Amino acid sequence: MKYTNEVSIDLQIKRVIELFDSEENLFEWQPELISFEHLSGNKGEVGAKSKLLYKMGKREVEMTETITHKNLPEAFNLVYEAKGVWNEMNNSFIEVEPSKTKWVSHSEFRFAGFMKLIAFLMPGSFKKQSQLALDRFKLFAESKG
Repeated sequence: MKYTNEVSIDLQIKRVIELFDSEENLFEWQPELISFEHLSGNKGEVGAKSKLLYKMGKREVEMTETITHKNLPEAFNLVYEAKGVWNEMNNSFIEVEPSKTKWVSHSEFRFAGFMKLIAFLMPGSFKKQSQLALDRFKLFAESKG
């Protein structure tokens, strides 16, 4: 499954990148995030691996994040792996106006086991959840100016 999400943020691209490229800020705009633990590689750089724990409904989901390409603002690509799910996100930030930035996120999902059934039954929920994350970042970023 592949799809694209985007959001316009009323901030200069430099400020958007400062806010986006901060591990500490993740908890500000991802309320489901319980913990973020660096595992290996240089923190925040290509090859870095981290363990993330999210609260999703009544259960906790653990996933591994690997940074695969980083050349901000043009590219920040990551792979997320969890039980039955592989997800690649390719993000780019584009200056639309001096004080407006567009975040474009291309997602690809691959599923195994039970998650194949979930994806088949509710394909729109993945895109909706991705858009929610972009929208939450927009609100967070604009509130921080």
